[in-house]
Amino acid sequence: MKYDTLASQEVIKRSMEALKARNVNAELVNTKEEALRKINALIPPGKEVMTGGSTTLDQIGLTDLLKSGKHPWKNLKDRILSEKDPVKQMEFRKKSITSEYFLGSVHAVAQTGEVLIVNATGSSLPSYAFSSDNVIWIVGTQKIVPTLEEGFKRIREYCFPLEDKRMKSIGYSGTTIGKYLIFEREINENRKINLIFVNEKLGF
Repeated sequence: MKYDTLASQEVIKRSMEALKARNVNAELVNTKEEALRKINALIPPGKEVMTGGSTTLDQIGLTDLLKSGKHPWKNLKDRILSEKDPVKQMEFRKKSITSEYFLGSVHAVAQTGEVLIVNATGSSLPSYAFSSDNVIWIVGTQKIVPTLEEGFKRIREYCFPLEDKRMKSIGYSGTTIGKYLIFEREINENRKINLIFVNEKLGF
């Protein structure tokens, strides 16, 4: 299976219906510019925002927007990165998992509705699974796969080599598959999970 091919409209529709049955609000936009506008519409001014490391968020312009300060939110990552004491920085990082809004991407979405995420350290997984009341995932439609099993295969055979290469290119020793999250469904009534499909190839 090719893991970098955009999904058909039929596959996207089927996947969105499966996600909604699992209490994940799924929407489709055509471009990365529309995705950024959608984020702006979803997050009210003054709210806490935290992001997981994400090539997708870089590509749609959210990372640069947050760095610029030209936004109406409380950017928790600013506080983390500006803290030079490693112990205090880790404390801030741990507290950030309760951010009101947590944004990132995922590595595979099964047409049956499961969402699969892998993270080297696991730092973003608590927010996705439980501790943030609002989660927004931006996902290129090339990440849709037929089954959950195919999602694991996509990560091992496609995502991991690309991320490992990217990490080495910026001076790190590489990456590792640390922790997986299989997001089956949301049952907590206070939580809102938004998955925005973008009809462009974004991220790995």
